[in-house]
Amino acid sequence: MKWLVTGAGGMLGRDVVEELLRRGEQVAGADRAALDITLPDSVAAAFAEHRPDVVVNCAAYTAVDDAEQDEKRALLINGEGPRLLARACAAHGARLVHVSTDYVFSGEARATPYPEDHPTAPRTAYGRTKLAGERAVAEELPGASAVVRTAWLYGVHGGNFVRTMLDLETRRDTLDVVDDQRGQPTWSADVAERIAELGTRLGRDEGGLGVFHATAAGEATWRDLAQEVFRLVGADPERVRPTDSAAFARPAPRPAYSVLGHDRWREIDLAPPRDWRAALQEALPLIRKEISQ
Repeated sequence: MKWLVTGAGGMLGRDVVEELLRRGEQVAGADRAALDITLPDSVAAAFAEHRPDVVVNCAAYTAVDDAEQDEKRALLINGEGPRLLARACAAHGARLVHVSTDYVFSGEARATPYPEDHPTAPRTAYGRTKLAGERAVAEELPGASAVVRTAWLYGVHGGNFVRTMLDLETRRDTLDVVDDQRGQPTWSADVAERIAELGTRLGRDEGGLGVFHATAAGEATWRDLAQEVFRLVGADPERVRPTDSAAFARPAPRPAYSVLGHDRWREIDLAPPRDWRAALQEALPLIRKEISQ
């Protein structure tokens, strides 16, 4: 199969390209300079050049706070861009795996993970625009698409919370880290594996696969994650002190609870991503190696 990965310059996009290459697939990775998903001519040119069987859309407007003042631009990238990709896939007989986010939910649950079919209720401009993208894909390509929601991503490439904690551990005696938000720290390489699996199963004969939650098993607060990073590098986890989200007020409210359920994976006989602690233990040496280079 021929694969086309949009947003291939980002953390997840790079991991998806690397995972597909590892599997021996024929893949073209396109960053924004090579493919602007908001421009019909750019999308048409990419399809004409690469003739993909499967498209993985990792392109997105991800500046959560900036989106509060720039929702029109965020909607163009997160809503209209996926619609253009889905229409192109329909015209060329291709399949689409579209990456979305936990921000489509309100984040106000407390004890029960959000199932894939839980009613959406975004509280931010970012969440609204990402939900618009989900709906556009479902409308334009219902028989040959899948939506993959993820959250709390970290990886080898690019800036992320884990890399920040590794840096601050060397420069600060103590850190104050939010302890009243819960989620699932998720290694982007694990998400890339699941995306690759979905793409091979997705086809018109079987119909669309619907929505999947590609987040790690288990749950944690940001402080839990920071303390685990410290522990794995041999530092005292108690140097990470608890604080609440009010100490870090942002234009866009962060979900207090971003734990997502994984039932859909089991329905197609695939395991969801592994426990977050096990993934972090494997990822951390790779991230530290990348930082040192």
